Amino acid sequence: MRATILCATLCGLLLSDAARAADGENGQHASDAAKQRAFNVLDYGAVGDDKTDNTEAFSACLKAVIDAGGGRMYLPAGVYRGRIIIPGTKQWITVEIVVESVPAPVFGTISSFPLQNGGTIVKCLDESGDAVISAKNSPERLYMIFSGVNVVLRNLDVRTYDNPGIGGIDLQYAAQCKIENVFVNTGVYNVQATEPTRGASGLITPACNNGARTVLRGVTVTGYHNGIVVNEHTDGDDIVVASNVNGLNFQQAHHASRFARVGTYRNTHHVTVSGRHGFSIEQMNTEEPGAGQTNAQNAWQTKVDDVHDPNNLGIADINYWVVVGGAGARDVFTMKGGASIRARRIGSPKE
Repeated sequence: MRATILCATLCGLLLSDAARAADGENGQHASDAAKQRAFNVLDYGAVGDDKTDNTEAFSACLKAVIDAGGGRMYLPAGVYRGRIIIPGTKQWITVEIVVESVPAPVFGTISSFPLQNGGTIVKCLDESGDAVISAKNSPERLYMIFSGVNVVLRNLDVRTYDNPGIGGIDLQYAAQCKIENVFVNTGVYNVQATEPTRGASGLITPACNNGARTVLRGVTVTGYHNGIVVNEHTDGDDIVVASNVNGLNFQQAHHASRFARVGTYRNTHHVTVSGRHGFSIEQMNTEEPGAGQTNAQNAWQTKVDDVHDPNNLGIADINYWVVVGGAGARDVFTMKGGASIRARRIGSPKE
């Protein structure tokens, strides 16, 4: 009996040791695999000196990511000039572009503040062409117009220049995306931004008929003609659009979009509806410049309307809160059109 117990105990110890060894081996393999799928742009010739054009280095790094079946493109701290153009693919893969530190999104309604130059910044000063970060429109597609990429952008500061001729991020040809802690700007504090006259957009989400998943978290866009071009399936929270002609611009969509909290400051039109789109905004928090808080340079940032839907294409629910600078909270909410948009001040009696 004792021999049986001793044998069982020894077997159990041996099995547990084998299991731990196997777990350790599997864990090591998993760790090695993770390292193999992380690609540092410096290894492909990128230089974060605010001078070097890194477009070719970025493309070489992204090719390695695609060839590996997806993975992470990593940018250490620095100011990187050039474009990040994500290649098309016929396979479902994730392309993750990340840095370690979260950028400081500098925006406001008055005064003047310099933008930060620390952390990781990707910028392009070209007058025309692709956005700073884009998913390529190419024959290498998964279906329809869409590449098979699920684009993940995290902790990026993306810059163009005042009154830009190019966009910040254009993912209309990506199947899916998740954008988190990203600041898209024109290199100047938004209150000092010149009126955008060249039609550029800070962020374009995957187009209609996409892969059914667009997630935006902690995204700030300042200084563009369109802050965020919203296509279907978009789920957003902790969003700021400031000093754009159109803050959120809702496009034609089959499926509805949802936003939790959206800060809308100094846009000519906080919400514009350009196509049939069902959406909700659970809290639209606005501050309008008060007396003496607008000058000749930024007079274009004076609000024309909170909702611009002249063709009555929107089907929406919006809960809003408006503050006027120097005056406090006021129930002043203006819509042009919007026959099927129900707007309600937070705290108002339900219908």
